[in-house]
Amino acid sequence: MKQPNKNRYATIWRWHLYAGIIITPILLVLSFTGAVYLFKYDIEAVLYKDYHHVEAVGNAITPEDQVDIAQNEVEGSVTRYRPGEDPERSAEVGITADDGTSYTVFIDPYDGAVLGVLDDGKRAMDIVEKIHGELMAGTAGDRIVELAACWTIIMIITGLYLWFPRKSKDFGGILIPRLRQGKKILIRDLHAVTGFWWSGGLIFFLLTGLLWTGFWGNGVQNLTTMSGAGYPPSIWVGPAPESDIKTEEVADVSWAAENLPAPTSERLTGRIPVSINDIVEKAEAIEVHPTYDVFYPDSEEGVFTLSTFPDRAQDEATVHIDQYSGVILADYRFEDYGIIGKIMALGITIHKGLQFGWINQLFGLVICLGLITMVITGFWMWLRRKPKNSTGAPASDRLINHKVPFLILMVLALVFPLVGISLIAVFLMDLLIVQRSRKLRKWLNVKENRRSDDV
Repeated sequence: MKQPNKNRYATIWRWHLYAGIIITPILLVLSFTGAVYLFKYDIEAVLYKDYHHVEAVGNAITPEDQVDIAQNEVEGSVTRYRPGEDPERSAEVGITADDGTSYTVFIDPYDGAVLGVLDDGKRAMDIVEKIHGELMAGTAGDRIVELAACWTIIMIITGLYLWFPRKSKDFGGILIPRLRQGKKILIRDLHAVTGFWWSGGLIFFLLTGLLWTGFWGNGVQNLTTMSGAGYPPSIWVGPAPESDIKTEEVADVSWAAENLPAPTSERLTGRIPVSINDIVEKAEAIEVHPTYDVFYPDSEEGVFTLSTFPDRAQDEATVHIDQYSGVILADYRFEDYGIIGKIMALGITIHKGLQFGWINQLFGLVICLGLITMVITGFWMWLRRKPKNSTGAPASDRLINHKVPFLILMVLALVFPLVGISLIAVFLMDLLIVQRSRKLRKWLNVKENRRSDDV
């Protein structure tokens, strides 16, 4: 009766081990960049202090004058305007040059001085964000990050299954590390104890991070919209627009608003667009959080879009304004979100270390450090134990022969489609490559599942 149970644990251990070995480098990158990104605004406050800080002296010049000054500094099309959220904060004007390069011009709103110009593609924290989100590799990198996050969730679940104590005497080394039993035991305990206590926080950060991914995250967004948990009729002035353009295509907006259909401006003969002065006055009148950006229309039918997703999810807002009449076409706030949208918005601001201030940042940092500890100790244990000519994984037969681990992986494959695709890839690799090679079977310590032509 004991042998099947032993084989079952061996099977789970194999998957836990192999997944850990493969994604270790990615997890170290994600953990480190995530820890840095938690302090994005603190770091930028230091890096760009001379660009951000102004002396509140006299009356501010108009937003339109500020934009004109920025255009004299950088030739191109204005795409964004951001007034300072407090009297001592500079204004920002986003300009896209003819060659497609995006710049931010920082303006002193009191005397109109240009404080500095940044190439948006070279901003330090934006680079950190791209590494964290897509490994600086575009769509392919996004899919790799998503797959690594999904398999990390599998490693946490299988790790808990493997390490969770079956008897009260086994809680030592699971709940607290054993500090006096040598280096080997200590490293093992640091891996297991960190995994036990950090598992909930890690899964939360992994799931909220997955919301940004192009495959699973987009799927969740589409399900949210199709389920009716999307946009209530009350946000529209008049009927909801029939538009194939999503708001994320015209402005940088909160997660809940990315699939919001973008309305169009009513263009009539003789009409000219309203000025940025009017849009800023409108934003103040409807009490949009002062950290908002104004995104300019990208066509003659486009709209001005006010967007803010500040520290607290409750202050998020996405507002579309007709560029000719200045009429508000849609006003989408946190209180309009469905229950799913509210949960996601709160999860994202917590993930970014914003919702609860420095306590949130500290919590996120501890989670990142815990993941780094688990990765390093797990890899160290593997290197220490593995034989010279083998991975050191326990002998095991086919996964399908063991119901519990098989069902765990199948459920997770349904929830995370990229996991399912990777399992198919592993199966084909085993069938077409591993099973045909005696050396690979020996190195991986797997049983021969069928007649093979040894090579």
